[in-house]
Formats: sequence, C-alpha cells, structure tokens
Amino acid sequence: MNICTYSYEEYLHLVKSFHGSMAPGLIIGGFIVDLALKNLPEGDFFDAICETPVCLPDAVQILTPCTIGNGWLTVVNIGRFAVTMYEKFGGEGVRVFLDTNKLEDWPEVRDWYLKRKKKQEQNSELLLSQIREAGHGLLGMQSVRVDPDRIRRKKMGPVGICPDCGEAYPIRDGKQCRDCGGETPYKEVIPLNRVDH
Repeated sequence: MNICTYSYEEYLHLVKSFHGSMAPGLIIGGFIVDLALKNLPEGDFFDAICETPVCLPDAVQILTPCTIGNGWLTVVNIGRFAVTMYEKFGGEGVRVFLDTNKLEDWPEVRDWYLKRKKKQEQNSELLLSQIREAGHGLLGMQSVRVDPDRIRRKKMGPVGICPDCGEAYPIRDGKQCRDCGGETPYKEVIPLNRVDH
C-alpha cells in the first residue's frame, strides 16, 4: 500500500517527523491527497484548497509542492475535512473528502471523527488499524470548478516603515502596521537587548 510515492510506513514516518505525532487526521489526509492526485484533470500547474486548518494542510504540504508559504495552498476554513486540487489557470479540479456515509463500517474512525469518544477513551491502535484498512474507502470525490480569483493570494504590494514600531509592513494596511493598529496577538512585548547569532 502506497500513499503517493511513499510506502505506508514511510508516510507514517513523515507524518511523525513533520507534524510531531501520529495524527489520525493527517494519515487520512494522506489518502485524501493521494486520491486527489490520482484523479487530477489534465493541466500543467495545480494549486490546492484545504477546507480546514486542522491536519489536512500538513498532508498537502508533505505530499505536494503546494505550501502555504509559496501560495499554492490556500486554507479556506469552512469546517469540512476536504482537499481540492485544481488546475490553477482554468480552475478544473477534483475535491476529495472524508465521507460520513462510509463511516459506519469503521466504528472507531466514526467515533473519533464525530467526537463521540474522548481521546482517552479511544483505542488508538484500533483507530489507526481501521484507517489503514479502509484507506480510500473512507473517501468521497467530486469534480469541481474553482474560481481562482476568489481565493488567489493578493500580492503584498508596496512596503513602508511603520511610524510607531519601525518595522516594515504592506502599505495597503494603512498608515501603520496592523499590530500597531490594534490587531495584535500579544498581551505584552518586552524588548531583549541580546540576540544570539
């Protein structure tokens, strides 16, 4: 059994080294990406959409050249466990998703996915075994046409220096950077005088 160009065991090793744990969602994500790649329409350049920020983007980044950093992977958080791979200019693609209609044959996967059991109540060995045995059998697939203009990442545009913090930022954000404008994730920032090289 292979997931893209990797044996199942090689993929599990990649999952653990990239993600930090043997996440069931990332293992299922490998099957999702594999099935999407096997069913791509004709074309030379493909982008990806993940419909959740949980686990699935990591599978795309492990198995394809599509990453968040290069802009070929877009996360559109609509809360569904699905990946779309599409031809970046015409928008023709395939959407692969975890099909809840197929979960009854895999009760441990069903209970994990639908959060029917707390993590400490789950049988992780059985869960991983059922994921491996089911493989593509957990998935559904649809043909889609993406509107690339709706999800294409905007270019940064001109860059300026924030008058408040002195750091560079995209001028399109306004007269100051977004952090100084109040969109900060930080409660407190304390300058450190020493930077190790």
